[in-house]
Amino acid sequence: MVAPTPASGTAVPTPRRPLDAAGSDPVVQWYEDELGWAATGGPEGVRLRTGLRFDVLELPADAGFAMLRRLDPRSPVAVRGETMRLLVAAGSADELPGLLDWLEWGALPLDLVAVGADGFIDAPTPPGWTGSQEAAVWVRPPEPGREVEPVLPALTTLTAVSTWSVVGGGGGAPDLVRLVDTAATHCHRARLRRASAAPNSQPLAFS
Repeated sequence: MVAPTPASGTAVPTPRRPLDAAGSDPVVQWYEDELGWAATGGPEGVRLRTGLRFDVLELPADAGFAMLRRLDPRSPVAVRGETMRLLVAAGSADELPGLLDWLEWGALPLDLVAVGADGFIDAPTPPGWTGSQEAAVWVRPPEPGREVEPVLPALTTLTAVSTWSVVGGGGGAPDLVRLVDTAATHCHRARLRRASAAPNSQPLAFS
């Protein structure tokens, strides 16, 4: 539907999805309209539901930035405060405990957690929008109009694990096993760095 402007009579398109009577949150609309992601608004702000299109790995931001160059540049990454969030394939959260045990990281505290089915994360401010200093922001934003699933780290076969390249996954999605191992390594190193910097601490060697 179009409507003419009073001044020139030029047809102007109406909004794709007009605000409802209650006033829909524009951030919710952006995520739903541009990306097709489930978003909800409320007293806590806008949140994205995990477990549908993607799960999320959360780790300390210092560890995340240290490994950022090892990630496929197409895979979305967000940060809020001291926490980085890596988007991974839906269902990956259920695999994390077993993968950490299999990779022999399970006995160590890593500050590496996963958010999956029925979970939520704070919605980062859409790219190019302004937000508060406390808001989550995209470090590597998703691209509107492009399906995110093909580039998200996912669990693959053992053959794929052995041939996976560090960045780009050989043209497909990066492998979740290598991603978890890399994230655990950097989380462990970040903990050692913080412990070494603490007052009265003894020098620690990196593993």
